Amino acid sequence: MRYTIENKQPLPQEYCDLRKVAGLSPKTLEAAEISLPRSLFAVTIRDGERLIGMGRVIGDLGCFVQIVDIAVHPDFQGQKLGRVIMEHVMEFVKTECHRCAFVNLFADVGFLYQKFGFVNSVKSQGMYLDWSKV
Repeated sequence: MRYTIENKQPLPQEYCDLRKVAGLSPKTLEAAEISLPRSLFAVTIRDGERLIGMGRVIGDLGCFVQIVDIAVHPDFQGQKLGRVIMEHVMEFVKTECHRCAFVNLFADVGFLYQKFGFVNSVKSQGMYLDWSKV
């Protein structure tokens, strides 16, 4: 089957839907509407009109960059679409980000990202804000 790959952001509702079905933490439509236009870069893969894969880059291009929302619909996993998404993301990172930028991601499947040069951090501990505690 032939898929369409575009360097553009998904629509907010389909973004929320794909995150959920792909097993990522759910996001509200309102949060998606705020965040998607602020992406530095986004890539989507479609089967016809249906969003089946996506990835985004966020940050400031100079000091900090984060790769987020790497997701492939379960019906289409095992076809190396995650790798295709990362190839597009990394092309953007390599051409647009300053070479001293700290580029990071949170990985559930580390082996995918290791192929692109990512290593486990031994110097730092990942943390996040628990909104219920503030």
